Order: sequence, then C-alpha cells, then structure tokens
Amino acid sequence: MKNQLGPTSNRFVSQRLRLHYVDWGNSEAPPLILQHGGRDHCRSWDWVAEELRRDWHVICPDLRGHGDSEWSPEGHYGMDAFVYDFAQLVHTLGHEQVTIVAHSLGGNIATRFTGLYPEKVAKFVNIEGLGPPPGLRRQQEEEGAGDRLRKWIEDKRKASGRTVRKYASLRDAYQRMKEENGFLTDEQARHLTIHGATRNEDGTWSWKFDNYLNVWTASDLPTDHVTALWQAITCPTLMLWGKDSFASSPAGDGRMDYFPSARLIEYENAGHWLHHDQFDRFMGDVKAFLK
Repeated sequence: MKNQLGPTSNRFVSQRLRLHYVDWGNSEAPPLILQHGGRDHCRSWDWVAEELRRDWHVICPDLRGHGDSEWSPEGHYGMDAFVYDFAQLVHTLGHEQVTIVAHSLGGNIATRFTGLYPEKVAKFVNIEGLGPPPGLRRQQEEEGAGDRLRKWIEDKRKASGRTVRKYASLRDAYQRMKEENGFLTDEQARHLTIHGATRNEDGTWSWKFDNYLNVWTASDLPTDHVTALWQAITCPTLMLWGKDSFASSPAGDGRMDYFPSARLIEYENAGHWLHHDQFDRFMGDVKAFLK
C-alpha cells in the first residue's frame, strides 16, 4: 500500500545510540536510501523523496549527531562509527540489496559501505561525497600521528567549551540559512530551517547538529586503504559535482581512475548542494540512471 501522506518517523539502534530515519512508504517497492551530508538532516531530501516515492521504498536516515538522531555521548564522529551505523541500518531494514543516493559526508560513508559490501548495493549516486583528494590526505598523513592527535585533543577541548549558537527566532535562523547558500529558494530555505532547528528552553532556536561534528577524527584509515575500498565497488555509479562548489571535482585530481564503473556529471550554476541548486536537472539525471 502506498502512503500518500508525509513520511513516518522511525528508530533503529546502533552502538547503543537511537538513530532516526523517515520512511516514505511503498514498502513493496525496491529500497532506496537517501543519505544526507554533514550538519544536514533527513528532511532535506523531501523534494527528492516526493519524486521517487511512487517507484521506490524511500528511507532517509539522520546520521548520529544530526537531525533527530541521538548525539554520541563522547562526541565520537569518526568514519568507522558512521560506516557501522549505515551498515546497521541496512542490516536492520533486512534488505538483500539497496540502492543509495548520498551527499557529501553521507556520500563518503556510503562509498566505503559500497566498497565493503559490493554485493549489497544495486546502484549508487554519489553527490560530492569522496572527502579530501588523496594528495591532500597523504599530505595530512605526513604531518605525523603525534601532531594530528595533539591538534585533535586541542580541538575537542575547544568544542567542549563552545556554547551552542542561538537565534532569537526561526526567522533569524532562516536568514542565516539564506546567507550560507545563495542558490536556495525562499521555500527551500524555510523548509530546511523548520526541520533543521530545535527550540531551546529559553525560547531561542539552535541547529540540531552536535558541535563536536566540527572536530574531524584523527584516526581515519590510511589513504591507500580508502582508495582500495573505492576500487572494490562493482555496481553502476553516478558521480555528481557542482562547478561552483568548494569541493574539487574528481575529474581533475585523478579520483575517477579508482571508479572503473562510474560516470561523472558536472553541474553549471550549482554549488555543493547541487540537488537543491539544480533540482530539475538533478532529478532527470537520477531518474534516468536509476531506471
């Protein structure tokens, strides 16, 4: 039976955390996971989900520390934890195979999952989700473990003392959202703000994500191990990049060479959130690829 209303909220447990996802119904259809990126939330996919829900069983999870998922008590947001959470979601849903569309941090997580379990993924759309280019990663690794760990400790201490930014009204939070991404329409910014902010006890508003997310892990896999996971992917893969994004395109830094089954499309007049910035074109490309 197809649910024509909005999505329903659900929970699953991963590493003792209660993590949230929304389910758009149509459970008899093939499963499609839409995974958001850093400091975002599952309802940022609503426009995409509305377009795909008739043909797919759409599931949109909130990463740990994001949206309506619980925050890690120790502020642990390493890639190992994120990948485990994603694997646990797929395991909990009980599907033999899933299709994935993932953005930014979510794309980085889903790419590793797809390399770890290539038989579990039918098709994969990656929106600017590969993390830093290998050259930059290797440069960071050459700094030495001691320097990286000391900086990580210092940054974690700073995060522990940082107060959550508060906005006097949802309107103020909305204005901040508009400042951050000039490509957003008023309607998009309003929707993202309503679902991305929560009210504090004193009546002010703050974003739902955990401040500890601003501190990147100091103990990720070595670059060569990450690229080996990329090379293990066997399913058809579509890479999407915005030409006005801060994220460098894999076309120019050699990363496409690690994905023999992937195709890259670059979007004019689109930044990092190209699925918002060029929605109609994005939906056309994704529907054609998933068909």
